[in-house]
Amino acid sequence: MVAKEIAEATGLYDRIVFLDDNSSAAIGRLSDFDKCSDVFDSAVVAIGDAEKRLKLIERLIDAGYDVPVLIHPRAYVAPSATISMGCFIEPMAVVHTDVVIGAGCIISAGTIVNHNAVIGDGCHIDCGSIVGARANVPSCTKTDCGQIIYEI
Repeated sequence: MVAKEIAEATGLYDRIVFLDDNSSAAIGRLSDFDKCSDVFDSAVVAIGDAEKRLKLIERLIDAGYDVPVLIHPRAYVAPSATISMGCFIEPMAVVHTDVVIGAGCIISAGTIVNHNAVIGDGCHIDCGSIVGARANVPSCTKTDCGQIIYEI
């Protein structure tokens, strides 16, 4: 639901639905994504398991979907930051000057990613975490809420 609400907040999409193996509000199961390609041209993956998230992003690309970046309007993203496909930037997050964020990352609410930091593919930088200037966060890292990362 977080990804759905961010997508709604952007105002860029006419219709937002989701697939989920565990929700009655979903229009189908995760395995049904190929059946939706005639109806939707964009899709994102909003599951917690980083490796599964990255594999599903690859499958979506192979199926011809656009995999956008979703940035909540109440987040700050520096113009010089590079954010790869399939990322979510939640409200009140700060992604500062010359930051590079890999594919399929989740930058949670209140997170600060300081200048020149590099976040690898599939990371989840959880609420209130701080990634220091020039830190390098390896792919598929998940931080705890409020964690401070100086250099990994």
